[in-house]
Amino acid sequence: MYVHNDPMKNKRRHSVQMLFLLAAVLMLLTACGESQKPGSTTNSSAGSNSEQPAVPEGNSESDAEEDAENNQQDHALPPEEADPVQEQLDQLSLDEKIGQMILAGVQGTTLDDQAKQMIADQKVGGIIFYGNNVTTLQGTANFVQSIKEANRSNPVPIFMSVDQEGGKVSRMPEEVESIPSNGKVGATKDAELAETMGKLLARQIQLAGFNVDFAPVLDINSNPNNPVIGDRSFGSSAELVSRLGIAEMKGLRSEGMIPVVKHFPGHGDTSVDSHLDLPVVNKTEKQLAEQEWIPFQAAVKDHVEAVMVAHILFPKLDPDHPASLSDVIIGEHLRGQFNYDGVVITDDLSMGAIAKNYKLNEAAIATVQAGSDILLVAHSYESAKTIFDTLKNAVKNGKITESRIDESVYRILSLKQSYKLSDEQQPSGDLKQLNADIVQWRKQVHAE
Repeated sequence: MYVHNDPMKNKRRHSVQMLFLLAAVLMLLTACGESQKPGSTTNSSAGSNSEQPAVPEGNSESDAEEDAENNQQDHALPPEEADPVQEQLDQLSLDEKIGQMILAGVQGTTLDDQAKQMIADQKVGGIIFYGNNVTTLQGTANFVQSIKEANRSNPVPIFMSVDQEGGKVSRMPEEVESIPSNGKVGATKDAELAETMGKLLARQIQLAGFNVDFAPVLDINSNPNNPVIGDRSFGSSAELVSRLGIAEMKGLRSEGMIPVVKHFPGHGDTSVDSHLDLPVVNKTEKQLAEQEWIPFQAAVKDHVEAVMVAHILFPKLDPDHPASLSDVIIGEHLRGQFNYDGVVITDDLSMGAIAKNYKLNEAAIATVQAGSDILLVAHSYESAKTIFDTLKNAVKNGKITESRIDESVYRILSLKQSYKLSDEQQPSGDLKQLNADIVQWRKQVHAE
C-alpha cells in the first residue's frame, strides 16, 4: 500500500522530538548539579580515591530514625573495663616486681634485723616458715603478724606460707590436735574425708595467720624405696591420688587458703632425697603421662592456683636440666601441653639437688627462663639477696626481658588479688572448736 509522504507533517514531528530531547537534557543537568554540591563527590560503582560522599539531601524519615538509633547504641556501649591487676603491675618498680618473685625463709622465732632489711630492700613477695620458726601458737602468730607489719611499707601484701601436710610434715605446735598422714586418709579411699582434711589443715594454719599451704602432695607412691615421699602420698594409684588430692585441694580452697600442689612432674618414683642430692628418674614422656602426670593434669583442669616443681632430673625429657630449671618440662609440658597459666613455684633452691650441681645465680636465671614465677629459697638471707641481684642484673644486661618478669608478676598479683590478701589480715579461728572437729574427723578416718 502506498503512503503519501507529507513534508510538513514530518517537520512538525521532528520539532516535537527535539523539544522532548531538550527537556530531557535540562532535567539531567539539573539532577547532576544538585548531587554535585560543593564539597561532595560522586558515588560511582567503579570507586575512587575521593573522600566519602556527603549525605544526600532529603533523607527519608526512616533513615533519620535509624541514624538516631545507631547513635544511641554507640553511646550505650559500656566503657572498656579496667584491669586491676595490670593497673597494680604498672605502678611497681623493677625492684618491687623482682621482689614478688622471691619467697624466702627467715631465721629464729622472732623478726630479726636481717629479716626486716630483706623485706625492706629485696621487697620479697613471700615468706616460708619451717619447724624451727614455730614455738607456741601465740608466739608463731605474733611472728607472722610482725612480718606482715614490716611489709606494709611495700605496695603488695605478702604470702605467708608453710608446709602443713599432716602426718610427719606438720608445722603446728603441740596445742593443736594432729592430723594423720595422706597415706592414712588414702587408705580410706574416701574423697569426702580428704576434703574435710583440707578444710582442717587450712583452719589449723589460719590460727597463726598463714595464707598459703604447700599441699596437697600429688606424688604417687610407686617406689617402696623412696626416702622422701612414702605416706606423704595418698597411695600407689594415679586414680586414688588424683581423686583424694583434688578433694583436699578443694577443702583448702573452700576455707580461703591458697593450695600449692607438689612435686611436679612427680617425686614418687625416686630413690634419692632431693634435699641431699639430685634424683634421676629414667622414665619416658609416655610413662610419665600414664602415671605421674595424671594427678597434676587433674589439678590443672580444676584451675589449681599454684604448682611446685621438683629438683629431679628426667634425662629422657631433658638431659641437661632438672625439672625445676627445665624449659622442656616447665615451658613445653606444664605451660604448653597442659596449658597451665597459674603460678609456678620452685622447690627450695638451697636444697642439695641444686646446691651441689649449680651456682645459685645460674639456677635463678635458668628457672625464670624456663617459666617459673616464684623462686623459693630458704635458710639464708644472703641467698635471697643473690637471687634478687641476679634477676635485676639479668634484666639490665638483656638475659631476661622485663616483659618476662611482668608475665610472672602478673600471675602473682592475680593470685593475691583473687584471694583478697592483705597485710591487715589477722589470725582467725577457734582453737577449742577446731581441736574437737579434728578429733571427730580422726575417728572417722581410723574407723574406715
